[in-house]
Amino acid sequence: MRTLARQLSTYLFRKFPGSEQIKKISFLKGGGSSDNLSIEEEAEQKIGWVLKFIFVGTLSVASYQFVPYMGENVMQQSVQLLKAKDPLFKRMGASRLSRIAIDDGRRMKILELGGAQGLLNMLEVAKDDRTRKEALKALLALSQSNEVALALHQAGANSVIRSISDSSKDAEIMSYKSRLLKKFQDLRIDPPS
Repeated sequence: MRTLARQLSTYLFRKFPGSEQIKKISFLKGGGSSDNLSIEEEAEQKIGWVLKFIFVGTLSVASYQFVPYMGENVMQQSVQLLKAKDPLFKRMGASRLSRIAIDDGRRMKILELGGAQGLLNMLEVAKDDRTRKEALKALLALSQSNEVALALHQAGANSVIRSISDSSKDAEIMSYKSRLLKKFQDLRIDPPS
C-alpha cells in the first residue's frame, strides 16, 4: 500500500507544474531535501488514506449487495440438507435451522420453505438419538412462534413427537419432547389426554 502511494505521489509531483514551485520554495527557505521528504511523506499518507477509504467503501457496497441474499440461501440449503439420506447431513441442516430461527419472520420463512415438514419427516425416520435430538431442538426453536406451532400441529407434529419412545437414554430428547408437547397444550391445540 505504501509503495503504491509513493509511486502515485511521485507521478503527481512530476506531472503537475505546481510541484516544481513547491520544490523551489523549499530550497529558497533553506529547507533542502528534508522538506521535500516531509511533503512526499505527507502526500503518501494522504494517498494511502484515500486508497483505504476506497477499499472500505467498495467492501461496504459489496457486502450490502450480497449479505441479504446469504440469509435466505442458508435457509434453503439447510432445508435441502434435511432431505439428504445421510443422518449427518440431516443433523447439520437441523442444527442450522435451530440457530437461524431467532425471530418470527425467520421462523415463518423456514415454514414456507418446508423446513417444518422436513424436520417432522426427519424425526419419523430417525434411527439414532443424535438425529432425534437435533430434529426436536430445531422443532422447539421453530415452535416459539405461535403461528408456526399451529402449523406444526396441523402437519401432525403431535403424533410424531408422541411416538418417540420414553425409554431413550438421552435426557435432552425427553426434555425437548416434553417442552414441545407442553407448548402445544399451552396453545390449547392438543386436547388434554
